[in-house]
Amino acid sequence: MRIITVLSTKGGVGKTTTSAHLGGLLADAGFRVLLVDFDIQPTLSSYYSLSYEAPGGVYELMALSETRAERIISRTVIDGLDLVASNDYQGQLQQLLLNAPDGRFRLSQLLETGPLADYDIILLDTQGARSITLEAATLAADHALSPITADVLAAREFVRGTLGMFDDLELLTRYTSLSVPPLSLLLNQLDETRNSQEVAQSLRSMFNVDQGQRVRVLGSAFRMLSAFKMAGAAGEPIHRYEPVKPYRRVTPAGADLIKAVACEFNPDWAGAINSMSVRGGGKNDVRH
Repeated sequence: MRIITVLSTKGGVGKTTTSAHLGGLLADAGFRVLLVDFDIQPTLSSYYSLSYEAPGGVYELMALSETRAERIISRTVIDGLDLVASNDYQGQLQQLLLNAPDGRFRLSQLLETGPLADYDIILLDTQGARSITLEAATLAADHALSPITADVLAAREFVRGTLGMFDDLELLTRYTSLSVPPLSLLLNQLDETRNSQEVAQSLRSMFNVDQGQRVRVLGSAFRMLSAFKMAGAAGEPIHRYEPVKPYRRVTPAGADLIKAVACEFNPDWAGAINSMSVRGGGKNDVRH
């Protein structure tokens, strides 16, 4: 099992989009994937249609340590892609976990329990603000993926907020068996403007040199494509919605972008991804 937390202390950088499209791709590649929605604005929970809706979700998982599949795990219409939905409607989890002695460490234990441990990949989608649930999701991860838009304000917030949180968690984990995961930075909504390209180059230079193995900036990126929004509106993963590049467009197909990101992020997935055929009913579906 591999646990990946998609995180940023800044909202609007593409965490949910990344989680949804990456989960859909990996499920179609043959992996058994679980999405867990920790965002109190439950966009990921409604991204894909459900074939089975569980009565519970994240609240029962974290507050009651409920791990029975029939109680908390919903099934999406994509084979192999399941969901623990966000349902902390009253915003009670934050205070509950703050008052619990194991608040920051509970999730790492729960994900190794019962049916949750049977998944090949667990993707944790998080809220765009620092919180105890974000810290718990970070400590539970084998690897963290942080989308970032190529602008100066997003870069400043990444250094101040996300890396600041990692610094604090590194101090905390000195006294535990847990460790802070490696962090990959994913450039999102990258365009051809001079400002965007300069910020992207600065990020790559700064972290790939100064941070060593702590932070790496992926060479692959999500380009500025309307297809990502259109795929979301259709409830489709991008690799199904746009499997091939439209005629005369220079930017690669959405499918090529998500595959490149996934294969670079974890090369162990490359064989399954590169040998997959396009499945599903997206409007641009191509079958081999």
